[in-house]
Amino acid sequence: MLGFLVRKVARSAAVLVVVSFATFLLIYGNGPGIARNVLGGSISLATDAQVHAEMVKLGLDRPIVVQYGSWVNGVLTGNLQDSFFTGQPVTSTLVNRVPVTLSVTGLTLLLTIVFSVLMGVAAAVYGGWVDRLVQLLAVLGGAVPSFIVAIGLVFALAVDIRLFPATGYVSPSQSVSQWAQSLVLPVVALLVGSVGSAASQFRGAVADALEQAYVRTLRARGIAERYIILRHVLRNAAGPGLTVLSLQTIALIGGVVVIEQVFALPGMGQLATNAAEQGDVPVVMGSVLVMIVVVLVVNVLTDVATAFVNPKSKLL
Repeated sequence: MLGFLVRKVARSAAVLVVVSFATFLLIYGNGPGIARNVLGGSISLATDAQVHAEMVKLGLDRPIVVQYGSWVNGVLTGNLQDSFFTGQPVTSTLVNRVPVTLSVTGLTLLLTIVFSVLMGVAAAVYGGWVDRLVQLLAVLGGAVPSFIVAIGLVFALAVDIRLFPATGYVSPSQSVSQWAQSLVLPVVALLVGSVGSAASQFRGAVADALEQAYVRTLRARGIAERYIILRHVLRNAAGPGLTVLSLQTIALIGGVVVIEQVFALPGMGQLATNAAEQGDVPVVMGSVLVMIVVVLVVNVLTDVATAFVNPKSKLL
C-alpha cells in the first residue's frame, strides 16, 4: 500500500507540474497585454514605453520559463505574489476564501454520499416506482442548470417566505446557526444536480452486485437479505460508487463557481470569476492552482479508498 501511495503522489505531482505550466503559459504568455490591462486596458492610456516599464516592474519582461520558475519557488515558500490591482498577497486572499468554498462543497458532497447510497440501494433492491423516481431525478438534475435551481430557491424560500437569507455568508466562528442558514440554499441548489446522477450510478453498481453468484449462494444458505446487502453488496459496489463520487466532487468545484456568484458567497469561485474579469493574473493563477490540487487530492484519495475496500483490486 505504501508503494502504491508513493506512486500515486508522484504521478499527481507530475500532472500538477504539467498542468500548472500549461496554465501559466496561457495566462502569463501575453506580457504586454497584461501590462496594458494593469495600466488601464486601452492603447490610448499607455505608451509603449509605459507598457515596457510596467512589464519590468511586474517581472513580465523575463523569459516565460524564468517567470514560471520564480512562481514555483514562491509556491514552495507560500508566496503566490501580490494582486496586480489590490496589492494584497494572493496567499492570504486565498486563505480567507477557501473555507467558504470548502463549506459549500464539503457539505454538498457529504449529503450527496448519504442520499445517493440510500436512494441507489432502495432503487436496486425494491425497483418499481422507487427506481423510476431515481431515474427521473437523474434526468432532471442533468437537464436543469444549478443556477436556475438557485434562482428558483431564492424566489421561493428567500424572497417570498423569507425562510433563508438570499445572499451572503456568515462564518461559523460568528454564529453556527447563521452559518448553517447561509449554506442551505447554495447546498440544495448543488445537491439537486448531483444526488440524482450519483444515485442512478450507484443503483447500477448495486444492481450488478446483486446479480452475482455469491449473492445467490448466500441467499440459498438462508443469510438475511439486510446482512447480504450491508456486508457484501455495498462493499463490492463501493468501487464504482467511489469513482462516481470523485467525478461528482470535480463537477461540484465547477458548479460552485456559478453558485457563489448567485448567492454572493465570498469564496474561491467568486474570487476567480472577478479576478478573470478584472485581469488580475496572480489571483487567477493562485485560484487555478488550488482547484488543481483539490482535484488531484480527490483522485488520489479515491484510488486509495477503492484499493482499501476492494482487496481484489490491483495496486498499480
